[in-house]
Amino acid sequence: MGQSKFAKYFCIPQRIIMAIICFFGISIAYVMRVCLSVAITEMVAKPNHTEIVTESNNSICVADPIMLGSSTGHSDGGEYHWTQEQQGWILSSFYIGYVLTHLPGGVIAQKYGGKWTLGLGILSTAIFTLLTPYAVQQGGHVALIVLRILMGLGEGTTFPALSVLLASWVPEKERSKLGSFVFGGGQIGTVAGNLLSGMILSSYSWPWVFYVFGVISIIWFLIFVCICYSNPDCHPFITKEERDYLESELGQLKRHKHLPATPWTSILTSVPMIALVCAQIGHDWGFYIMVSDLPKYMSEVLQFSIKDNGTYSSLPYLVMWIVSVSTGWLSDFMIGRKFLTITGARKWFTAVAAIFPAIFIVLASYAGCDKMLVVVMFTLAMGFMGTFYPGMKVNPLDLSPNYAGSIMAVTNGIGALTGVAAPVFVGVMTPNSSLTEWRIVFWITFVIFGVTTIIYSIWASAEVQPWNTPKEIKSPGHDDVHEKDKLMIELESIKIEAMNFNE
Repeated sequence: MGQSKFAKYFCIPQRIIMAIICFFGISIAYVMRVCLSVAITEMVAKPNHTEIVTESNNSICVADPIMLGSSTGHSDGGEYHWTQEQQGWILSSFYIGYVLTHLPGGVIAQKYGGKWTLGLGILSTAIFTLLTPYAVQQGGHVALIVLRILMGLGEGTTFPALSVLLASWVPEKERSKLGSFVFGGGQIGTVAGNLLSGMILSSYSWPWVFYVFGVISIIWFLIFVCICYSNPDCHPFITKEERDYLESELGQLKRHKHLPATPWTSILTSVPMIALVCAQIGHDWGFYIMVSDLPKYMSEVLQFSIKDNGTYSSLPYLVMWIVSVSTGWLSDFMIGRKFLTITGARKWFTAVAAIFPAIFIVLASYAGCDKMLVVVMFTLAMGFMGTFYPGMKVNPLDLSPNYAGSIMAVTNGIGALTGVAAPVFVGVMTPNSSLTEWRIVFWITFVIFGVTTIIYSIWASAEVQPWNTPKEIKSPGHDDVHEKDKLMIELESIKIEAMNFNE
């Protein structure tokens, strides 16, 4: 395929453009996912704490009532009287739908490409986001739960489709930094979702949160479908040089069209795959507790004003994004200089992303009512969690470039079950929103982090697995053939040619 006449107008490589657009795509996906966590603090009437309670009795941090007036931006919440358990189900309902479309999303992306699988998923989520205020006003918390499940169905294709796109566009030597950059968009989305939601809520009513983010998401969709393509070989704006480079680095670019059925038995019984799923569960449990419930903790326990809540809830994710991008470059550097093997890098960065967050989350619960110290502890916890991206998050691309979408669907889908369980668990465990109740939640999170990290550190691998290339498409000279065997095949071919020439 020749070079398009439009290629000369693009000075930035198309794989970089694709990474940037996908970064913004996952950012707005997370914005739509997490904005409810902040908005719900203004939708629901706050508990009526009639007395000042301090850290001394391990209950709720309530400021001086005089200081809870308009000057601090404090609000008594909204008109809906939903219990903590009901709020837990509302915040977790998104992940019910999210889990269901992971697997079909990965299979569809592998077969037809990641572009439309990703784009249409985010578009549907945007439409349901715009409909959120109407659903709440007409049907209350039940209608909101149903709508959030539908939003999850749309967004469940995001990570499997992104994995297929990255497998089609990103060479191995750029995998850590570009993969971390793209997936790190989730942290920027969380920052924007918390920060901008707080700003909108401080000036406007809560429905505007959903209107603003829904419209922005639709604008992204229109840009994405015009600029990005599933594979380099079908991209009209790519230069011949970049296409040749990607073909030499990634091999056959049309593998989607000829790939046999996904070898599910081999994948699901693979030890490195099981270790990867365990690490995903551990990370997601801690992450979803923070994403779904950190604004509630800061509002109900620490009594932050709505604007401060948005600001301080977003800070940990900003630090997490900075860490994820910088350690992505660090990982590629250390692998390139042979300081670490790819497997070693994946294990090391994954362990850091679990051990330190586990420690700092627990310490935050012992910081009591010292608001700034709590913010520092949460910020350090989420910052260290950023090393998860050059760790296990890009590991599916290592294990099987051909089936990266299916692997990501399985790992992210199973991990997302914690997104269903974690908010409900928090709602059940913290009926009074007290420090003591939250401390138990954080200690349980500590244990989950520890156990899953040990499993991953022992059994994880970054080697391409044998089932990556099924028998149907294996041929002499493929990567699974030993170097000595390949040499013998070449010598035998030369010998046959010489015999034919003599004849």
